[in-house]
Amino acid sequence: MRIVSLPALVSLLAVCAVTLPARAAEEVRRVYQRLCASCHGENLEGGLGSSLVDDTWKHGADDASIARVIRGGLADNGMPAFGETLDDATVRALVIYIREAGAKAAQRGAKVVRPLPGGVTRSEAESFRLELVTDGLEVPWSIAFLPPAASASAFASDSGQGGRAGGGLRLLVTERAGRLRVIENGKLRPEPVAGTPRVWAQGQGGLLAVGVHPDYAKAGNGWVYLAFSDPGEDGTAMTAVVRGRITGEGRWTDEQTIFRAPPALYRRGGVHFGCRFVFQDGYLFFSIGERGQGANAQEITRPNGKVHRVFDDGRIPPDNPFADEARYPDAIRSIWSYGNRNPQGLAREPATGLLWETEHGPRGGDELNIIEPGRNYGWPVITYGMNYNGTPMTAITAKEGMEQPVIHWTPSIAVGAITFYEGGQFPAWRGNLLVSSLAAQELRRLVIAEGKVTRQEVLFKGIGRIREVVTGPDGAVYLGLEDPGRIVRLVKP
Repeated sequence: MRIVSLPALVSLLAVCAVTLPARAAEEVRRVYQRLCASCHGENLEGGLGSSLVDDTWKHGADDASIARVIRGGLADNGMPAFGETLDDATVRALVIYIREAGAKAAQRGAKVVRPLPGGVTRSEAESFRLELVTDGLEVPWSIAFLPPAASASAFASDSGQGGRAGGGLRLLVTERAGRLRVIENGKLRPEPVAGTPRVWAQGQGGLLAVGVHPDYAKAGNGWVYLAFSDPGEDGTAMTAVVRGRITGEGRWTDEQTIFRAPPALYRRGGVHFGCRFVFQDGYLFFSIGERGQGANAQEITRPNGKVHRVFDDGRIPPDNPFADEARYPDAIRSIWSYGNRNPQGLAREPATGLLWETEHGPRGGDELNIIEPGRNYGWPVITYGMNYNGTPMTAITAKEGMEQPVIHWTPSIAVGAITFYEGGQFPAWRGNLLVSSLAAQELRRLVIAEGKVTRQEVLFKGIGRIREVVTGPDGAVYLGLEDPGRIVRLVKP
């Protein structure tokens, strides 16, 4: 008899738990119009019943209280109970729909901070000025800095284009289409680095994260790391990680594989590749999205939907949670955590050493997590979101053996990269977590104490989709923006 490991059993139960109901799910907007609009208004603004978008709640403002009122009604106020009409997943979808409408109403009346290049923007704790570093990029995905000690020998020519700010620094920038670009002395070099890996540049796939080894400047090192969607057979792809060096002539060389899944585990589809890097104490952490295959996130025999840990040369640490071949004969041994949907933010907290992660939810339920070894972060069994088309996904937001997020954003902000600010230009931000977002086009500042978020501030929004945020060696905050593709930085006025 073959013994089934606990994670394998959890994976089996998870797949069973997300089996679709027999009846077709109804889109939540139609549910609202059919059952709620006659009292609460077509746009949730109120009528016979109270407004659902003014953030005034007489019977509890949290999600559970709103769901309880939907199920049980309010007899004294004439509101009927829908607990026998609607299943729990549909009630959860209605709560998300109400939250989305409330957020849109709040935005209509809110003052939006849109910093202009050269102007000074004042936030709660610091003032900053926005500077253009370079433009002319196609979906800049990730930014990494090369150490100043290396600047004199490589890329000796200073010809370039588009330079605005950031002189004296050297940046590596990935473009999702597959190009690795160099910004040197404030100028974008006209030619990308030659010879980088071939990528599957479709949908969300392409050239993703770039990282520089912490000991890059030491003799014999010089390693640069790349994550990309690696093309497989028959239109499949999976996130892979390699490292290599860049010659003085701007050519990729000495390539070594850090992580590449077996070809049989590659998946079709153009979504959810991850990926971000964190270097810590000789280890490399990296994330891979579940590739649009939610159940795979619960399977430790597959690499997708996970955060991974390897030594910086790709070897598997023997103390990884699933490294024991006797206990987990079919596991992917680099897995550090599982049940992660599409993690595109990863950062180490300098004060504590904790590994923080952000991942995209579906429609609602973007998450901020503290990643711990061997833990199950729940996707797709538990989520605070619903399907993109507005149909219910599940009513389950918590389950024994699965981790809760530190916070979740519902409605979604399309959370991206994160970084703990440790620079010198903005001392009041030190130790704060900076969070980028795509759909909301926001840069947020989160104050964190003892593993909890105590304050959120939107520093600005509305100047483009923010894919990347990173602190530069000059203490400025560098951002990768889309629509149009460019690199900007926040500096002290």
